[in-house]
Amino acid sequence: MTDDIKTHLTDLMRAALISVVPDQADTDIVLERPKQAAHGDFSCNLAMQLARPMKRNPRELAQLLLSEIPKSPCVGKTEIAGAGFINFHLRPSAKLEVIRRILVQGGAFGRSTLGGKKKLQIEFVSANPTGPLHVGHGRGAAYGASLSNLLAFAGWDVTREYYVNDAGRQMDILALSAWLRYLELYTEASARIPFPPNAYQGDYVRDMAEQMKIAHDGKYVRPAATVLQGTPGLPDTERTDDEARAQREAHLDALIANAKALLGEDWNYVHNHVLTEQLEDCRSDLEEFGVHFDVWFSEKSLFDTGLVARCVEQLDKAGHLYDQDGARWFKSSAFGDEKDRVVQRDNGLYTYFASDIAYHLNKYDRGFERIINIWGADHHGYIPRVKGALTALGLDADVLDVALVQFAVLYRNGQKASMSTRSGEFVTLRTLREEVGNDACRFFYVLRKSDQHLDFDLDLATSQSNENPVYYIQYAHARVCSLLAQWSTHPDDEAALANTECAVLNNPHELALAAKLGEFPEVIESAANELAPHLIAFYLKDLAAEFHSYYNAERMLVDDVLLKNARIALSVAVRQVIRNGLAILGVSCPQSM
Repeated sequence: MTDDIKTHLTDLMRAALISVVPDQADTDIVLERPKQAAHGDFSCNLAMQLARPMKRNPRELAQLLLSEIPKSPCVGKTEIAGAGFINFHLRPSAKLEVIRRILVQGGAFGRSTLGGKKKLQIEFVSANPTGPLHVGHGRGAAYGASLSNLLAFAGWDVTREYYVNDAGRQMDILALSAWLRYLELYTEASARIPFPPNAYQGDYVRDMAEQMKIAHDGKYVRPAATVLQGTPGLPDTERTDDEARAQREAHLDALIANAKALLGEDWNYVHNHVLTEQLEDCRSDLEEFGVHFDVWFSEKSLFDTGLVARCVEQLDKAGHLYDQDGARWFKSSAFGDEKDRVVQRDNGLYTYFASDIAYHLNKYDRGFERIINIWGADHHGYIPRVKGALTALGLDADVLDVALVQFAVLYRNGQKASMSTRSGEFVTLRTLREEVGNDACRFFYVLRKSDQHLDFDLDLATSQSNENPVYYIQYAHARVCSLLAQWSTHPDDEAALANTECAVLNNPHELALAAKLGEFPEVIESAANELAPHLIAFYLKDLAAEFHSYYNAERMLVDDVLLKNARIALSVAVRQVIRNGLAILGVSCPQSM
């Protein structure tokens, strides 16, 4: 019972501490696993912690502590190492106890009470519903889903949320793009309205235009002259200077204004049509990827309820806003941001930042005790202004954590893969999933710390070899299933394995494998504390390697019934831990491969 053993060893060290230096009895006692097996199963640096405040030699202190550690049936040997580490070597019986514990607890093995059932909200993906999800969104989705599963496993009451940006300019641009493609279906090429280069170009926009034509025929057709009336001309396509970009944006905004005026109430239909289509595509893509959300939160609802306006007024009353050039500015530089930020433009419209402040206030109002946002790494500079706004509203900004996700780059045959499709768009998440499968996608996306650059090797992800980590882990699971089928076909036999006498397992492979199984609860808590599901991926790779090494070195189905059953019990414990770990990462466990 590794968790219990760790607590037990901590209690032993506490008893020694009280005996040697009672006035330091409240000192934190930290037990860690040494990197080298020769240094024992657990190591404690308490003597070195106490050396400076007590002005004593750490090895001398370690010897004093060691002499006062109570005897324990779990501990085979203790020793002093290095500058003053106290190393514990466990008895084989203590290491092997984890097998019974895993078989009894099953899917609950490794679960933690770390979160204390506190309400935690994790918001991730939240991509604008303006087109298909791409491979960059995929990494955020895989990381967010795995982190949500991990934190729930570690004892938090987790709510998974997607923030739908359905009220901003980008949705207006998408609606305009679809409408302009719809108008093209009713005009000769020579009479078409020039399609803006900064509108949405993808084939999916043409598909939505076709849907509008099928459903409503020419109901939304308007003369080209009225659509273009009053719009500034477009600069040459070769120009990329700031003035040209600003002119293109002004042209786009004028087209949107004309579309709204010409269509009137029908504009809402066009807007809602493209929103519904893209949001449903996004939802189904994520569902197929095994990524599920409890809440799809509408940005528009923040305006409909008046929360954005109330939020801005609250900041104003607290003295955190000022007026300049007709706009209202938040003094975010006073809270660590590089400059102040506009919350309301000179035309009276609120900025995206203003609605984001309101959204975070809403999260606090819903009673979440911890909030985690998963953002792209390019949003790093956004963190201080959001936290600053929360502080300005009188809220505890430390409730909010932000985890950043770097982009993923695809590689094929050792070369960077093209990120373009035949239509000139980015590679979609759906395309990637179709090529390598959900399991490889989910696992490879979390193989690195989220804020580190990720090279996604397409060839490796589709290979059936030991070099492919997800295949290697799944193969270990399938091997145990095959072994179990050869051992017995009666389900009661497997259920009885928890009562198997495992003391006969005494070779180095078996003890090392049992020790590795015992690390799983610690890995869960470390990964949860660090918001790092990649630690579970690393652990499962190591566990699979230990098992394959054991399986290749020893015959499982030996004639000795006691030894055979004990080896089966150990193998089934490995299978259970693989299942528990892969479930957190959203990866399947095939029974045969």
